[in-house]
Amino acid sequence: MLQKRPQLPHEDATTDYFIYCLEAVDDIETHLITEAQQDLEQLTMQFGITSIYQTCDTIEGLEASLTALVSEDHNFKDYEIIYFIIPGEANNICINDYFYSFQEIAELFEGSLQGKILHFSNAKVLDLDEEEAQYFLDITGAKAVSGYGNPYNGISSSQLDKAFFNLFKEDENMFTVVEALHQKYYTACKVLDFRLYY
Repeated sequence: MLQKRPQLPHEDATTDYFIYCLEAVDDIETHLITEAQQDLEQLTMQFGITSIYQTCDTIEGLEASLTALVSEDHNFKDYEIIYFIIPGEANNICINDYFYSFQEIAELFEGSLQGKILHFSNAKVLDLDEEEAQYFLDITGAKAVSGYGNPYNGISSSQLDKAFFNLFKEDENMFTVVEALHQKYYTACKVLDFRLYY
């Protein structure tokens, strides 16, 4: 069963906006505090955005985590964004040296990501052609897939990711959020090559 991070004293108990973060690690038994966990904690402290953080070290772990979220977490409808910190290349992800195409992932989560925005950190480059993106969205039911066209190269997308998530808290319109992101963080969007497929 999924555990939500405990609410901090200053948080509003009526928070209805959540982020679900799934990070690929070498071994889920190793309990290290990752940059992603620290960033999610900052999101809570600065902006009051509640999150669930999970790790996976196999594709089965990824599937189990997302399946549990969909079927067991009654707040699932409140999760606007599923945030993936998983390495990979243009149209695949890599978990423990195994590559999985977006087509395989789409088929794994057929119809179960209705209305969600799947956001990838720049741990992986996101570069889909129109057909790949459309297939993924059609099969999973996701509203959009976002991420970055430029590889990590020492510059993490985490600050821009946090800004993106906070803008969603303020406005649910995906297009308004992306426009605001480009206006407020133009240089970062260009350097990282922010992309949205919908």
